[in-house]
Amino acid sequence: MCRLFRYRWLLGLAVFVILIPGVSVILSQTPAEPEPQIPTENSMQTLDLDAPPASTPETAPQQGSVAPQPPPSPEELGDSLMSHQRYQAAIEAYKKAPSISADTWNKMGIAYQLLYNQIEASHCYQTSLRLEPKSARVMNNLGTIYDSLKEYGNGERMYRKALKLEPSSALIYKNLGTNLLSQHKYKKGWEVYKTALELDPHIFQNSASPRVQNPATVEERGAMNYYMAKGCLRAGMNECAIDYLRMALNEGFTSPKKIEADSEFASLRGIPAFEQLLVSQKQQ
Repeated sequence: MCRLFRYRWLLGLAVFVILIPGVSVILSQTPAEPEPQIPTENSMQTLDLDAPPASTPETAPQQGSVAPQPPPSPEELGDSLMSHQRYQAAIEAYKKAPSISADTWNKMGIAYQLLYNQIEASHCYQTSLRLEPKSARVMNNLGTIYDSLKEYGNGERMYRKALKLEPSSALIYKNLGTNLLSQHKYKKGWEVYKTALELDPHIFQNSASPRVQNPATVEERGAMNYYMAKGCLRAGMNECAIDYLRMALNEGFTSPKKIEADSEFASLRGIPAFEQLLVSQKQQ
């Protein structure tokens, strides 16, 4: 499997996002950068999660004594439970808040999504957007829900709306690129991937965000892996590119002849692992 994530993935699919105001998964008010996970045959998308702000207990030592600490709020408790991957318990904690903010609805959406409850996750994201209509982060998260349900048109619409608010988000561009590839819009998807890489050369390498499986067909996964290989090359990660090409070949999307004819892979010629891959595939 791709050593891509040992270097901290080139190609961090998000969230899928959770493009929470932070986790793929770390909660917080500042978007947390996703980190490496070895790519699997199933392409996934990244959610934008926000890592929960680390709570700093108020300690006022006086003559060896420590002031008593107030109990955590429901949201603080929920954030702590999220960080320990206790998603259902986190949801119950968030629900006990005196009033639930747009940010908290988004966090609940992420928790539900990590529990593979897409219906409740969608409800939470939509409620969050009603309270805060211009949240690119939540739009991205909702887009990943649509993608997981194969409602790619709705997903694309959400990503494009999010990019109007945050045009410099590499993560949203990455999710949009994956969405377009799922629609067999390969050229457009690759162009969007290139934009994501220009904004953040390590966007596919960072995978700390939670990931939701993309139920793509074998052909779609093959296409995604083929273009992921190109993304690896642009980031100078040859081993990662070869691993993705291997998956694309195994999924029948490409062939040794097509790879040899693609000038973008010319830099791999002469590398033993690459040559061996092509020879082994030709012999099959």
